Amino acid sequence: MQPKTNRRRKGAPDRRKAPDRHHLYSAAVQSVDADIQFFKRIYKRRNGGPFRRLREDFCGTAWLAGEWVRRGADHEAWGVDVDRKTLDWSRAHYAPRLGRRASRLHLLRRNVLDITAPKVDLVNALNFSYSVFKTRELLGGYFRQVRRSLAPGGIFVLDAWGGSETLCEDREERKIPASKAFDGTRLPRFTYVWEQARFNPIDHHIVCHIHFRLQDGTRMNKAFHYDWRLWSLPEMRELLLDAGFSSTEVYVDGWDEDENDGDGIFRRRTYFENQQSWVAYLVAYTS
Repeated sequence: MQPKTNRRRKGAPDRRKAPDRHHLYSAAVQSVDADIQFFKRIYKRRNGGPFRRLREDFCGTAWLAGEWVRRGADHEAWGVDVDRKTLDWSRAHYAPRLGRRASRLHLLRRNVLDITAPKVDLVNALNFSYSVFKTRELLGGYFRQVRRSLAPGGIFVLDAWGGSETLCEDREERKIPASKAFDGTRLPRFTYVWEQARFNPIDHHIVCHIHFRLQDGTRMNKAFHYDWRLWSLPEMRELLLDAGFSSTEVYVDGWDEDENDGDGIFRRRTYFENQQSWVAYLVAYTS
């Protein structure tokens, strides 16, 4: 029997040091700072002041909910998800960084279709997570539950995606710079790969994967897998009104010609030109 050794073959990746997939996802996909600033902006514009209680549906690691709690002494947040392992990961990695503030972060292993309490000021469902609901009955039922969960003046924020490239199989790669995660973990540079593996134009059933490629050659294929329906903005807006919301608005960012990318400033729109790919905030109001 060969003795155990810490040495490895020259050129072979050290997979024991590979970053956690949740850290990589947060670095590549989430924009928590921008999301929170947007929430505060639209709530103040609608209600004339700040809000305090937030719920993050399909929260995963609940980074957004935790960051909301961290940013205000009177902020309180609920993160809702059905996946126990991911919630446990959040408790192990994010909650300790909050210290005593962690008592105001409530992680609930619940189905979002079954929760209406406590009443909160703002509910968000980001990263297209609601797309797991593939029928109007299920998505409309979820929207009704959210409406019942909101306090007077409450707001519901979703993100939506579309464009000509979303209606076909596609693959997009993006380089992610080195960074530091919420819990202090240092992350190396890596490549984020978004794959649309299958799309059915009959029912808009879409299957997507996220892959990661690290500098040392390590590959995380299908680190995340999604089996969704691609919903259109008109469908979602109609279902929100049917669920009892008083009105909806769409916010889309502008285009930076120099960078050939969105400028990150989301403005209210009643019209925008279709593109190969776009992301929008969809906001629903209770009054």
